[in-house]
Amino acid sequence: MRLKEFLSIRGIDFVSVNVLEDPAGLAELQALGARSVPVLSRGRQFIFGQSTREIVAFLGLQEKSGPELSPAELYARLDRFMTAAIGLLPLMPDEKLHIHVPGRPRSYRALAFHLFRVVAAFLDAEQGTTLVQAAFREEPAADADMASVAAYGAVVQERFRTWWAHGDTGATRMLSTYYGPQTLHELLERTTWHSGQHVRQWMMLLEREGVSHDRPLRDADFARLPMPRNVWDG
Repeated sequence: MRLKEFLSIRGIDFVSVNVLEDPAGLAELQALGARSVPVLSRGRQFIFGQSTREIVAFLGLQEKSGPELSPAELYARLDRFMTAAIGLLPLMPDEKLHIHVPGRPRSYRALAFHLFRVVAAFLDAEQGTTLVQAAFREEPAADADMASVAAYGAVVQERFRTWWAHGDTGATRMLSTYYGPQTLHELLERTTWHSGQHVRQWMMLLEREGVSHDRPLRDADFARLPMPRNVWDG
């Protein structure tokens, strides 16, 4: 769930600053010492806004936080999301791949690659590499078609399945990320809904471009995940 949405549905007053569009906001962020977004600040204190557990603690909220789904359930959901994506990506006509998604400077091609890249980044972190934001900014080849991106996705999915079958899946194992140490359980949940949200977006992009499909994912597939309410921000 996006930080702004988390605060809004709880009726918490806040001021939102888009540092990409507001130089003063960027200066304020740098003065705090933060080097990435989203950030939640109060006075000179701040936290990164990726962890629901840390947001709840920072705000002193009396509510339960943490993943609702078990690691096994998260594994099954994410595997289902990747299977759906591998089938859906090649349906997009090649001549549409340069178009930008609503409200962001990201092409259809880049979005398709990104939904698998977030899983690969999780697997790298699971193996001991610190998760950094740059991992999410990697781009596919400028001329990559959806068959090649789907093939990349199949490789990531097989790596994910191998990890689950033979790797260390301990839920409380701590992993290193750019927003602080996170349990494997927490990072797996974030990876699952992050990738799932992008598959959800891809289904809508196909419909936007007049491409019919069998909608392999339904509302039930996203249940009990901290998904944004909207398919697109705003």
